[in-house]
Amino acid sequence: MKDFRGKVAVITGGASGVGRSLAFALGREGARIMIGDVDQQNMDDTVKALSAEGIEAIAHKADVSKADSMNAFAEKAFSHFGGVQLVFANAGIGAGEGGMMWEYNLNDWEWGFRVNVWGVINTINAFMPKLVAQNAEAHFVITGSGNGAFLMFPDQPVYTATKAAVHAITEGLYFQMRRQQSPVQVNALFPGPNVVETGIFNSDRVRPEDLPKDPNKPDSGITTVEDMRKMMEEYGMKLETTHPDEVAEYALEGLRENKFWISKTKDSTKQQMKARFDSIMSGTDPVEPHVS
Repeated sequence: MKDFRGKVAVITGGASGVGRSLAFALGREGARIMIGDVDQQNMDDTVKALSAEGIEAIAHKADVSKADSMNAFAEKAFSHFGGVQLVFANAGIGAGEGGMMWEYNLNDWEWGFRVNVWGVINTINAFMPKLVAQNAEAHFVITGSGNGAFLMFPDQPVYTATKAAVHAITEGLYFQMRRQQSPVQVNALFPGPNVVETGIFNSDRVRPEDLPKDPNKPDSGITTVEDMRKMMEEYGMKLETTHPDEVAEYALEGLRENKFWISKTKDSTKQQMKARFDSIMSGTDPVEPHVS
């Protein structure tokens, strides 16, 4: 898709982070924007800021973990705009796991899979039939993570497991569309190349009431990227970060070039990926990855 002018872009998790940056990047290219989120206040603020720049934008409260909510979201998008050319299945959370896996509260597992995995499934079910029925060029972009798709970080097994599943779904959907020779393209977006400055460390702000946090779970003290940076500095490590605007910029580049893999990966990360793949091919023990 070379030109975004006049195109309709629908973005889940559009109230903050990468989703918000995608909305602005596409809007500045002339796209019309619809964002969905469970964070009503930030969603309203984002639409107000988009409109202030002359970008046509609307918001609709959408909970990706609920099929009915996503079906209503899709109906709203198509009825309001008459068609959609870009869908970003971008919503995601971090369950804040820590410690030994068997000590985790099952609510954390449930919440992680509800949003990160079922959120993608529900978005596919709500939008893909409508995109396919248009029989015209469109893109369905799924936000994944190298943590799960390529590397397995032992301190975040809930998140890692969900993102491993997300990438399996993404690649499977890509192959299905290729088999059908569909004009609907599937793209895998990997934010990076460093830890992205989003609100994922403070996901508890949108935690559902039916999956409360364990009050006895130790508090990691990390609710922002800055908290993580300070913690790493205490151990003599430097944390490099990436602004969501940078992710949005190369996401649009990837769409223009019709790339499946839309990512920027550091050499140090590539080396860790290669070490993992080498261990698989050779049958040797895996090497624990680290945030670089």
